[in-house]
Amino acid sequence: MSTKVVEILSSEELRRTLTRLASQIIERTRDLSQLVLLGIHTRGVPLANLLARQIETLEDISVSVGALDITFYRDDLDKIGLRTPAKTEIPFDLTGKTVVLVDDVIFKGRTIRAALNAVNEYGRPEVIRLAVLVDRGHRELPIHPDFVGKKLPTAKEEIVKVYLQDGDGRDAVELIGN
Repeated sequence: MSTKVVEILSSEELRRTLTRLASQIIERTRDLSQLVLLGIHTRGVPLANLLARQIETLEDISVSVGALDITFYRDDLDKIGLRTPAKTEIPFDLTGKTVVLVDDVIFKGRTIRAALNAVNEYGRPEVIRLAVLVDRGHRELPIHPDFVGKKLPTAKEEIVKVYLQDGDGRDAVELIGN
């Protein structure tokens, strides 16, 4: 059997999607000076940085960005296997902030549940929202993103792969299946 790869977002489409996500975040944030973007390792971190740059371009305001590793907060390590934790970098207190968790793909919701638990270690935000590049459905937990770049119905066995220039050498989103 051969693997079928379908491009879902090209580089240009990904750029436009990030601009739209940044605009939506701006519109829903009462006080941009209190906005913090937390990228979930691995691809959520560069996405958070891209969104922060876009918000700065649109609104001429600098947005704080942090990186969140959720490895030790997961409840499914037995299923996904051992992984080397990345470094959580949140050099600011989250208390009273508008925190937007940023991830590349939402699937079952377990990564976000773990991220919500991890955020509690760094303060008590005013509000926590979720921005994802791709929502592929199949949730196992009652978690719903506030900002979605692309809704993509998938089969459970399919894989959504996000490529980012910073790390992969190209920008694209692909659906991989048989």
